Amino acid sequence: MRFASCSVSVAALLLAGCVTTGTEMKMGDSSAKTVATGSAGGATSTNANAQLERCDATLGTLAVVEDQTAPWFYQLSNYKLTSTVPVIRLLVQQSNCFVVVERGRAMNNMMQERALQQSGELRSNSSMGPGQMVAADYTMNPSITFSQNDAGGVGAALGGFGRGLGLLGAVAGSLKFKEASTMLTLVDNRSGVQLAAAEGSSSKTDFGAWGGVFGSAAGGGLGGYTNTAEGKVITAAFADAYNQLVKSVKNYKAQEVKGGLGTGGRLGVSGGSTPASRELDAKAAPAAAPASSSTPTAAPVSNTPATKSAPASSTSKPATTQRRTTRPSTAKPASTAK
Repeated sequence: MRFASCSVSVAALLLAGCVTTGTEMKMGDSSAKTVATGSAGGATSTNANAQLERCDATLGTLAVVEDQTAPWFYQLSNYKLTSTVPVIRLLVQQSNCFVVVERGRAMNNMMQERALQQSGELRSNSSMGPGQMVAADYTMNPSITFSQNDAGGVGAALGGFGRGLGLLGAVAGSLKFKEASTMLTLVDNRSGVQLAAAEGSSSKTDFGAWGGVFGSAAGGGLGGYTNTAEGKVITAAFADAYNQLVKSVKNYKAQEVKGGLGTGGRLGVSGGSTPASRELDAKAAPAAAPASSSTPTAAPVSNTPATKSAPASSTSKPATTQRRTTRPSTAKPASTAK
């Protein structure tokens, strides 16, 4: 009995000493304690995370769209989590870097109102006519690249150590170190060019068996807190990724390709039709130069007609001598006539 009471007291001391560790939230580094908080209205925000990157001027309109067919999205149900879009949209609007436009499920309601307008069911002054919807300049695509419940293996180590301690062993065996790694990509909707990409990470220590050890009366049933902790870890990872992305777009410099984007690129192939391919073939053309070097033999042939034209000028000289001989012949008959 004394050993059992000692085990319970040791377990209580252990849990009391780890409470502060369990409430620490890390967003990229160990100093982060909070994630997405507060609210946003237009360009103003209230009680926003002080670590959130902000922009003095907005960069354009943005739609947040997640791939709900991806494997990571189905894994969210294991933690009783749903779409990540609302959290990301809150971070985006609080930062004032982009104006968020709706492209999610609420889009169905927007189209429904327009259908009602066309059917004549809405009032004439409802102003639901066409040409009012704002285009999305960019699309942000979130994804969770890594999420693990027992990344550090802390629970297994302490669980083996506490086998002889009864309840302490049960507490230690459920100790988990939770991590999440996320990715955000920013795409230009008009060209389809990816403008920026950023990775974020977060970690948190969680004690899943508190409610099981102390019961609902003492511990308050903390099983729900385990799921909430998973959500906080993922949210912190997205906040970290968004901060990294904003830092990149603040120093944005467009990528350039010689000849223009989408014109074939700079990696040509032999016989291809792209500018790079034609340059490649042009560089290979000097290898066929020896075949054209045999043509200079025709040059002496072209010189021979020039030598033949020389006798033609010599034959013209007798014509001048004939003119000189005829003049004396005409002068002699004139003297005899006298």
